Amino acid sequence: MKIIASDALPASADGVKDLQISNDTELAALVASGALEGVQRVELHFPKFTDGRAYSQALLLRRRYRFAGDIRATGDVLIDQLVHMHRSGFTSAVLAEGVDAAAAERQFARFAAFYQGDVHEPRPLFAREAARDAAREAALEAA
Repeated sequence: MKIIASDALPASADGVKDLQISNDTELAALVASGALEGVQRVELHFPKFTDGRAYSQALLLRRRYRFAGDIRATGDVLIDQLVHMHRSGFTSAVLAEGVDAAAAERQFARFAAFYQGDVHEPRPLFAREAARDAAREAALEAA
């Protein structure tokens, strides 16, 4: 996940076609209208860290609507949200003012694995381990 300090963000000067989606936007209607056509980045806003609607929007964009571009978190983005944002489908985040980018990067080294599935690996940990063990047994039998 790309972490961006709030003071280092150029205002859409990177030439990427982006779309800002408000928290109360119905994604099905937006997708049906063709608004995502050619969009390379979707910005989802967190007005407060306690407002989690953008997590659901990111997950829907990835899983249901197969959006493959950058999903960027903006607004009140705090360090302790970043890992869950990444697991929900966000690929970049603009940190709230005053949040240390180096400390934010360290969050990703804290967890080696997760029990639940996510947008990157939909299978839960037990299913991943079972598949790994089955592949290991099949390799031993073939040898």
